Amino acid sequence: MWRRGAHSDAAHHLPTSAGGPGASSSAAAARRRRRPGLSCRPSHLFFAIVVALFTASLLVVWQLLPIGDGDGDKAAEGQARGGGGGGGGGVMMRFSSSSVALREFHGESRLEAARSERRWWPGLAPVRLALFVGTMNINAQSLMVATLAKSLTNLGYEVEVLAFVDGKANDILENICHVNVVSPHSLKSIDWSKYNGVLVSSLEGKREPFQYLPVVWLIHEDALGQLLRNSEQHQAIPNHIEDWRTHFNACTYVVFPDSYLPLLHSTLDTGNFLVISGSPVDIWATKRYALSHTQESIRKQDGNKEDVVVLVIGSYLFFDELPWDFATIMRSSAPHIMDMAKTKNLGVHFIFFCGNDTDAYNSAFQELASHMGFPVGSVKHFSMTHDIRNLLASADIVLYGSLRQEPVFPPLLLRSMAFEIPIIVPNLTVITKYITDGIHGILFSADDPSTMVSAFTRILGEKGLLATAYSVALEGKLLSKNMLAYDCITSHVMLLESVLHYPSYAKLPSPVSNVQERTWLWDLFETKATLGNSSSEDDSRLARIIDNLVGESHESNQTTYSDSNDTSLYNYPSISDWNDLNEIDERVERPLLSWDEVYKNARKSERLKPEGNERDEGELERTGQPVCIYEIYSGEGSWPFLHRGSLYRGITLSKGGRRPRSDDVDAVTRLSVLDNPYYRDRLCEFGAMFAIANRIDTVHKLPWIGFQSWQAGGRKVSLSESAEETLEETMAGENHEDVIYYWAPMDIDQTSSFWSLCDYLNAGRCRTLFEDAFRTMYGLPEGVAALPPMPNDGGYWSTLHSWVMPTPSFLKFIMFSRMFLDSLHSLNVNSTDPDSCLLGASQPEKRHCYCRILEVLVNVWAYHSGRRMAYLNPVTGEIREQHHLDERDEMWVKFFNFTLLKSMDEDLAEEADDGMHPGDGQWLWPLTGQVFWPGIADREREEKYMKKLDKKLKNKVKLLERQKSGYKQKPLGQ
Repeated sequence: MWRRGAHSDAAHHLPTSAGGPGASSSAAAARRRRRPGLSCRPSHLFFAIVVALFTASLLVVWQLLPIGDGDGDKAAEGQARGGGGGGGGGVMMRFSSSSVALREFHGESRLEAARSERRWWPGLAPVRLALFVGTMNINAQSLMVATLAKSLTNLGYEVEVLAFVDGKANDILENICHVNVVSPHSLKSIDWSKYNGVLVSSLEGKREPFQYLPVVWLIHEDALGQLLRNSEQHQAIPNHIEDWRTHFNACTYVVFPDSYLPLLHSTLDTGNFLVISGSPVDIWATKRYALSHTQESIRKQDGNKEDVVVLVIGSYLFFDELPWDFATIMRSSAPHIMDMAKTKNLGVHFIFFCGNDTDAYNSAFQELASHMGFPVGSVKHFSMTHDIRNLLASADIVLYGSLRQEPVFPPLLLRSMAFEIPIIVPNLTVITKYITDGIHGILFSADDPSTMVSAFTRILGEKGLLATAYSVALEGKLLSKNMLAYDCITSHVMLLESVLHYPSYAKLPSPVSNVQERTWLWDLFETKATLGNSSSEDDSRLARIIDNLVGESHESNQTTYSDSNDTSLYNYPSISDWNDLNEIDERVERPLLSWDEVYKNARKSERLKPEGNERDEGELERTGQPVCIYEIYSGEGSWPFLHRGSLYRGITLSKGGRRPRSDDVDAVTRLSVLDNPYYRDRLCEFGAMFAIANRIDTVHKLPWIGFQSWQAGGRKVSLSESAEETLEETMAGENHEDVIYYWAPMDIDQTSSFWSLCDYLNAGRCRTLFEDAFRTMYGLPEGVAALPPMPNDGGYWSTLHSWVMPTPSFLKFIMFSRMFLDSLHSLNVNSTDPDSCLLGASQPEKRHCYCRILEVLVNVWAYHSGRRMAYLNPVTGEIREQHHLDERDEMWVKFFNFTLLKSMDEDLAEEADDGMHPGDGQWLWPLTGQVFWPGIADREREEKYMKKLDKKLKNKVKLLERQKSGYKQKPLGQ
C-alpha cells in the first residue's frame, strides 16, 4: 500500500535537470514545469502526474504490491506471512529494513587502552586465541580462517586451531599456527581459561558454552536461518529457537558476512549481531559454480540465447519488498533503453531480483512493469529466495538498483563482478571506494537516475556488448578476488582488539595498522586441490550438523514432555491420587495396639532415623588417611578436571554448585562472606581456604592438609598416580617435620626474580602494594624496609594453590594471610574508587583483584617462617628440597613468629568484639574467619555461670512460693 510521505521521497530521485544523454526526458520535465497553472511543488507535481497516468485498476494492483521506502515496519520484522498459490507457496518470514543489518561496531580498542597505560614491564606470554572450526577441508571457511590466523600470528597473537575433522587444509594451517584435532566429547576437557578469546567458525560450536571468555561467532552459512524459517520445525521442536538464542546471547558478538544472513537469523538476535563484509565465501561459491555451469547452457534453457539480459539487483535490506528505488529506475530507464534497443536492433530482456514469489506479487509486478513502459514478455521477476547463481550465470549486464547509502559493499554486486559481468552501479560512497568508473564498472548518478541511460550507451553496441564492457567485466573479476580482503581482515582484528582483555602478563601484539595481508591465501588453497572436490562433502556435513543439533533439541523435548505425552509408559500416580489414598487409609479401622507393640515400633523408628553424627561414604574412605587434598573449583565447566578418590575432596565456590554423588564442601555455606560476589571474585580460590579454616574441626581432622586448583588438571600439572603414592607414603611415615610440598611451579627464568614476576602478574605494582600492606599490617615507619627479600637461587616457587602442609601450619598460614589481606584491602578501600584495583590492568584482573598476589603469598610465608620447602615432581613423584634452610641468609623470622601473629590476631579480635571498625569502609578481617580472643572465653564462662546462678535463684523462689501457697499434706490420723 502507498504509505504517506513515500511519494515525495521517490520524487526526490526523479530527473530534475536537463542535459546529458537523458536530455529528452529532462526537457519534457522542464516543459511540464513551465506550464501555466501548475504552481504546486515538485513532490505534488509528481503525485499529480502519477494520478493522471495510472487508472483505478492500477491503484488496486499497487495495493497488492508491497513497496518499501527503506524505513521498514519493524513490527512486521521476523513474523510469518502466508502467501497464496504458486511459486514457493509456503509460509515465509517477512523481513524489512532492519537495524540488525545497519548496526555498526564502534567499540573502543582495548589494545590501544593497554598501550596508553605505558606498561613498563615486559610481557611473559602472548595473547592466546582459540579458533574453533568444524572441519579442515579445502573450502572458503578454511581459506578465511587460514588468512586470518596468519595475520593474527604476524601481529603477535598465539593462535590455536581446534577442529573436529582433519582435512587437506591441515598442512596449510600447521605452517601458520598450532593445530589440534579434537573429538566432540573431549571439548569439555579443554581448559578454556588458558585462552584470552575464542573465535567460532562452525555451527558445532553450539556444543560448548565458553563461559567467562569473549567469544566471536562467525556465521557463513544460511542453513540455520533457513531452518528457523520453517514453521513445521518450530511446531515439532518448541524450544529450538530459545536454545539457539541462549547460545547466541552467550557470545560477545555474532558476525555475518552480509546483510542477508542476520535477517534470516533475526529471531535469535539479542543485540549482538554484526556484519563484516568481504568474506571469500561468495567468491569461492562463484568459482565452484562456474566449474559446472556455462552461460550458453543456462541461456539455452531459458530461451534468451540472442537477447541481452540485464539483471537488476538490489540490497538485502529490502528482503520481501520492492524498494522505491526500483520503481524510480523502472520509470526513468525503461522507455529510453527500449528505444535504444530498437535503434540498435537488439533484444533486451530484464530480470528483476526482488520480493517474494507469490502469484499476487508476480502479477502485480508484471502489471506495474507494463505501465512503466516495458514490452510484454521483456521482464521477468524472481524472488530473493531464488538461486542467484543461476541468474548471474545467464546475465550480460548487472544493474544495481538500490540508490540509498549502505553500510557495507553489496555482496550481490561482488558476486556479479566475480562472474565476469559488467556492472552499472550508482555512485554511492561504499561503491566508489572500490570501483573506478570505466575500469571496474560503469557509474551513474544516484541523485539523477536518468544518467543511467548514458551508462548503457557506453557498453551496448549494434551487435551486443562493446569491447569496453568485456574489459570492464575482466577488470572487475580480477578486482573482486581480493577487493575486500584487507578490509575484512582488519575489521576482524579491530573487533578482537575491542573485545579481548589484555592481562598484565600479556605481550601486547602489534596494532591493526601493521596488518600486511591484503589478499586471501588463494595460491595455497588452489594448488592443494580443485575447488569442486569438497563441495558435496561440505554440503552433506553441514546438513548432518543441522540434523544432529536439531535431533539433540528434539530428544531434549521428548525427555521433557515424555511424562505428559506417554502415560502408558509412565503411569505415575498424581498428587490427587496420593491424597485419595491417604483419605481412604485414614477411614480404615485398625485394631488397637498393646503398649509393648507401641514401644517396639518407636524403638524401630529411632533406629531407622539417621544420626546427626553419621559419617558419609567419602568420610569413611578417608578414615586412616594421613592427608586430604581439597580441589577448589567453581562451576560445572571445571568438573572434568577434578579427581575422585580417598585422597581428594572438592570444594566449590559457587553456591549449590557441588558435583552430584560427591561429598564436596560448599565454601559459601561455611563462610558467608563468599555469598557476596564482590568478595568472592576478589578472593578467588583463597576464599575456599578461609572456608576450610573456619571451624576446621567440623570438616577436616587429618594431620596433613592440601589444596589444588582445578586449573592444575587443565594445565597438566596435577599429580600422577606415582606422585600420589609418593606423597601418601611420605605423609604416612614418621617424618613430622614442618614441610610444605608443592607441585605446580611458577614459570620463572634466570632473568626474572620472584618480585619482578609478581609485578608482571599484577600490573607492575606487586612489590609496591605488598610493601605498603606489610607496613600497615605491622605498623612500621616509612623509613624501615617492609618488603621481605626473596632469593633468585634457581629454585622453584609454588603457584596455583597446589601444595600440602601439616594442618597446624595451615592454620598459622591462614592467620597470617587474614591479617595481610585485611591490610591490602584497606589500601584499596581508602582510595578514591573502592571498585578500582591497582593490581589489575584488564577488567577481569580488576574484578579478581587480590587473586594473583594471594596465589604467591604462601611462598613468602613459608620462606620467612623457616619452613622447609620441597618440590614434588607431578609426573615422576621425585621430591627435591628447594631454598635450603641453611642457605637462607635473609629471613624475617621475627615478623612471622607465631607468638607475635597470635597476639596481633587477638588484638584484632578484641577490636572486633568491642565494635571498633577502623576506617570508613567495611572491615574485611572479621568476615574471613573465626573471631576469638581470651576475653571472649572469659565472657562466655561468666555468662554461663550467671545463667546457672539465675536458674538456681529461680528454682529457690519457686520452691518458696510453693511452700507458701502450695498444698500441704495433712498428718496421718487427722
